[in-house]
Amino acid sequence: MNRAAGRMRRGQGPVTALGMMSGTSLDGVDAAIVKTDGHAILGFGRCTYRGYSEAERAVLRTALGQWHGPAVEAAGTVVDRVHAEVLAGFPGADLVGFHGQTLAHEPRHRGTLQVGNGAALAAAGGVPVVWDFRSDDVALGGEGAPLAPFFHFACARHIGAAQPLCFLNLGGVGNLTWVDPSRPAPEAPGALLAFDTGPANAPLNDLMLARCGQAMDRDGALAARGRVEDGALELFLAEAYFARIPPKSLDRNDFAEMVRLVGELSDADAAATLTAMCAAGVVQGIEHCPSPPARMLVTGGGRHNPVLMQMLRAGLDCPVAPVEAVGLDGDMLEAQAFAYLAVRVQRGLPTSCPGTTGVRAAVGGGVVSHPDPQEAAV
Repeated sequence: MNRAAGRMRRGQGPVTALGMMSGTSLDGVDAAIVKTDGHAILGFGRCTYRGYSEAERAVLRTALGQWHGPAVEAAGTVVDRVHAEVLAGFPGADLVGFHGQTLAHEPRHRGTLQVGNGAALAAAGGVPVVWDFRSDDVALGGEGAPLAPFFHFACARHIGAAQPLCFLNLGGVGNLTWVDPSRPAPEAPGALLAFDTGPANAPLNDLMLARCGQAMDRDGALAARGRVEDGALELFLAEAYFARIPPKSLDRNDFAEMVRLVGELSDADAAATLTAMCAAGVVQGIEHCPSPPARMLVTGGGRHNPVLMQMLRAGLDCPVAPVEAVGLDGDMLEAQAFAYLAVRVQRGLPTSCPGTTGVRAAVGGGVVSHPDPQEAAV
């Protein structure tokens, strides 16, 4: 057993963990190093991004919404190969947090599915891998998402926040974390409230691909030329999801009808309307927060869209800024979150609680796979 492995077993000192995240936007794999003891953020390290090729993205897209079968197996093969390639570039990591690729998410019915074989990745990389983060939470009555809130609590402490604030992640789906950094721990009552606000980039990306052959509305250029269709926006906000009390979560395709709602609009008007729907879901969601946040820090790809950011600023009563305003990396925050969560899982600490996923009690999800099975028994 090496020194780093012994440190992790005893729960002493910092661990250099690598987090790898492949989100519902299907753009690629983010990978980032975090140094942590499972409580505080002690430092950030190197990060990288490996984009999916068009062929790889097509394989993943074909498997979306499926639970088994050849398409799911093919998606798993792509995910394993790409993550092994990324891991090979980080030889100094003590531990890996491997999220995998979400293909389907129905926590109240069939469960949640992230493809990716953590045991195979551990064997290929020669390092312990924590994976399957969501299943235990769902089995105990939780939504299984979002899982970044415990890391957001650590980030709030790291930046020295004194008042409640919100972290907003705008990936394929939008999710919001309200944080009270004065609480003693993330699982403490009143420390966190988290939920998915609604669709974010996924419907807009799907529209851009179908109509323009482009992966995204880069810099909001198309939406900036369009007009929001108020009727479609009203129908969107009438969805029962927005009245549900959080915690709550969504699958990437739960609002697939959004694209149909704008089907008869021009490309620019459709893009503007889908962007407005994303912002409106966030504005609706803020009403669920225990108290008004002092500010909202935005992470994920959506923060690069100036049209979306302006809509958020117009609809919210607090300052809205990308997380870079406080020295964090909005492109890597999700990957960093799974590095942090991996250490918590390894040390038997909770990774979700009633306020973040609705789980019955604080739970530490995740499976730990070791490159040498004998090491797990030491």
